[in-house]
Amino acid sequence: MASKEITYKKHSFRLAYELVNPAQKKVLLVLHGWGSNKEIMKQAFAKLLPEYKHIYLDMPGFGKSTNDMILTTKDYAEIVKLFLKILDVTPTIAMGHSFGGKVSTLLHTPCLVLLSSAGVVTEKPWSIKLKIATVKFLKPLGITFIRDMFKSKDVENMSHEMYETFKNVVDEDFEASFAQSKSKTMCFWGKEDTATPLYTGEKIAGLIKDSVFYPLDGDHFFFLKHANFIAQTISEHCKDQD
Repeated sequence: MASKEITYKKHSFRLAYELVNPAQKKVLLVLHGWGSNKEIMKQAFAKLLPEYKHIYLDMPGFGKSTNDMILTTKDYAEIVKLFLKILDVTPTIAMGHSFGGKVSTLLHTPCLVLLSSAGVVTEKPWSIKLKIATVKFLKPLGITFIRDMFKSKDVENMSHEMYETFKNVVDEDFEASFAQSKSKTMCFWGKEDTATPLYTGEKIAGLIKDSVFYPLDGDHFFFLKHANFIAQTISEHCKDQD
């Protein structure tokens, strides 16, 4: 594992990353989802796509990368761009899972691979709506412990900065960004995904002009079972891209 230190808006970030096939010229950048890290992405794809130099990055606040700043998805994309500039690489492909899919979309690479990407606002279950209403009702009364009880498991043990970042990105409507994308895009989705349901993938694929949609068996982490198919499809679709 290696790391690079960058400065963004007067904040310092130490970003942990790992290279696979470092001698290759064409570059594949792989970004994990919220609450995850580069290791799960390496587990799926490190032994595949040998024609590419792989860059597995822990995004700020995850894995072994640091963060002391409240961020937005756009901030994450700008930080990743600075990181790539320091490495002096220009990715041919950006691959992103869940939250990483939104960040990858903003990088405007020739090829884009979305794995159950976040970015389409979904209807919340009644139980979640009740929790939100309860917190909003009690907050003016100074009763805040209820809020902590209802916090998402996605933010357990997170710092204040990462919790506020989570609130910035969790219900973000990213449809305009998908519609503006000019990348050649492959959308792979788990048919049984409940975090980013299948219909959201169909919608994203419909918003991106040059896209193909692949529904596959499995949940939000379906790609662990279908990495070979995903890699083969990427090789076929992106072979002519610089």
